[in-house]
Amino acid sequence: MTATQSPVTVHRFTMRFSSTPRGARLARRMCEHCLDAWGVPYDSEPHDAVTLVAAELCANAVRHGHVAGRDFRLRLTVTPATPATPATRTVRIEVTDTRGERVPRLPTTTTDDAEGEGEGGRGLLLVEALADRWGCAPRPDGPGKTVWAEYTVG
Repeated sequence: MTATQSPVTVHRFTMRFSSTPRGARLARRMCEHCLDAWGVPYDSEPHDAVTLVAAELCANAVRHGHVAGRDFRLRLTVTPATPATPATRTVRIEVTDTRGERVPRLPTTTTDDAEGEGEGGRGLLLVEALADRWGCAPRPDGPGKTVWAEYTVG
C-alpha cells in the first residue's frame, strides 16, 4: 500500500522595482494584492501587518540600500499550514538591495537612526513589533543584502 500526499500550494511572488519612492509604493500595492488573492483578505489584521512590514522594508531599501542604477527585489512567499499546525500559514517577506555595507539595526533610542540624524529608524521598530522573526543575510547571488521578515497567519 502506498501513502499519497495531498498537493501543497506554496504561493510566491518575486519582482524587481526601481529604487525610488514610487517603486516602494508599487511594491507595497503588489504585496496587498497578492495577499488578498492568496486568502489573506484586505482589512484583516494579518493583511495590514504584513503590508506594513513589507512597506517598511521596501522604503528602507530605497532610502538606505540605494545604489544608482540598481533596483531592489521583493519576494513574497506564503507557505501552507502543516499537519502539526493546521490552522497557520507563514508569510515571508524578503527585500534585496545591492548595498551590503549598510546592515539594518534597531535604533537604541526613538530618535536614533542609521545616520545619527534623528529623522528615522522607527520603521525597524515596527518590523520588530509586528513580525514573528526578522533578520538580514548577505545576498547569495551578488553584492548586497536581503532583509527578511516572517509573520504567522492564524
